[in-house]
Amino acid sequence: MRPFELTAPTTVEAALATPGTFLAGGTTLVDLMKLDVLTPEHVLDINQVPLRGIDTSDGLRFGALERMSAIAAHPQVYPAISRALLLSASQQLRNMASIGGNLLQRTRCTYFRDVASPCNKRVPGSGCPAQTSANRMHAILGTSDSCAATHASDVAVALVALDARVKLADAEGTREVALRDFYQLPGETPALENDLRPGELITEVIVPRLDWAANSTYVKVRDRQSYEFALCSAAVALDVRDGVVADARVAAGGVGTVPWRLPEVEAALRGRPATQAAFEEAAAVAADGARPLSDNGYKVPLLKRTIVRALLELTEEGSR
Repeated sequence: MRPFELTAPTTVEAALATPGTFLAGGTTLVDLMKLDVLTPEHVLDINQVPLRGIDTSDGLRFGALERMSAIAAHPQVYPAISRALLLSASQQLRNMASIGGNLLQRTRCTYFRDVASPCNKRVPGSGCPAQTSANRMHAILGTSDSCAATHASDVAVALVALDARVKLADAEGTREVALRDFYQLPGETPALENDLRPGELITEVIVPRLDWAANSTYVKVRDRQSYEFALCSAAVALDVRDGVVADARVAAGGVGTVPWRLPEVEAALRGRPATQAAFEEAAAVAADGARPLSDNGYKVPLLKRTIVRALLELTEEGSR
């Protein structure tokens, strides 16, 4: 790790007034600094800034520094969010990691994290070895010839499914952005991962009220039972009335370069019976537009099966 200057502002205003890289839980930043992937000269420890709290008075509002473990344990947090958090990392890391930091975590692509390898995210124009080398863990949706790295966050998938927004602040004021629009596809500029402007800070995560989101879940498929990133995941909320799907929210992780909302699957579910056959038919369109690489074509059928599994968890048919 290279030398750096550390300061600890205690207000949002002070944090925004000082150029530097924000440090919250440190569970991503410190790792990347140790690897020399990130080499900030000035780090701002913002843990004393008053950006915590969970408000459930109208929907859900999380202070950006609220810890993942606290949100997961809150009884009024929608199950898809809670479960996505509980299936992330380890309890020790969840106790440290902030919700805002989790949404900004960098990809776990091995080429990005290896400074001896080319990587267009880390060094624009240097190349993407995943296009022709080992790529079993990489994305099949939203990729380009410049990048196929998957987005690493579990909870971002659930939040995108539930139409969450992030509140952003800089020295000029605040703005809100839909989380789905906050993340950017790699295209030819994979180093630009999101809509966070220089000097901006996430201050709050906002989830609109959705009463039937109480019937939601998050399914994560991975190589081992714990402490592993998703090969594929699905966040699903389902509104079933008299055995018919009235509405649905579906997003996928582990398969996209960003948390991947699936409006086509949602549309195919609406008005259909809540049966396995209908779920399979709706999930059949989930991988439309996929661009598998040499070793990750298995994610196409896995994505469809993961969505069906999540839907079945939320219905009587799945509980028989």
